[in-house]
Amino acid sequence: MPLRRRVLLVLVLLTLGGCAGMPQKEPLQVTVAGIEPLQGEGLELRMLVRLRVQNPNDAPFEFDGVSVTLDVQGKTFATGVAGDSGVVPRFGETVIAVPVTVSVLRMVRQVMGVLDGKPVDRIRYEMNGKLSGTGFSVARFRAQGDFELPKSALAPVQ
Repeated sequence: MPLRRRVLLVLVLLTLGGCAGMPQKEPLQVTVAGIEPLQGEGLELRMLVRLRVQNPNDAPFEFDGVSVTLDVQGKTFATGVAGDSGVVPRFGETVIAVPVTVSVLRMVRQVMGVLDGKPVDRIRYEMNGKLSGTGFSVARFRAQGDFELPKSALAPVQ
């Protein structure tokens, strides 16, 4: 085997061994801490979503950018990105503000889906996103659940 291939093989094995030796980390826990309206343009609705990020690990997590996708009833509803940077302290938490956009077309599609004749008493949501860390680290997160509509919202319009 030529020397160049041997050196490349050794470098690949060292890299893989270094990754395998890294301690396993618990995933960051992300929840929605609040939502505020923002000024939209044209056929869009904008909101500022505040994400509470909790770090259950013994090392701080440095981030440089965040992206979020919010699905409602299985369809993409809102998306957003922020280039903010910061640190989630070890065994600590921080709040990150992400502006998200909802197009009127997506909103109409969601409303039409709800008005398809089937009774809807719960709305299912799923939030996916990532915090881009420094170097090659990325923390992906996912939160899902549903919430009940108030009984007054379910009453037929007369």
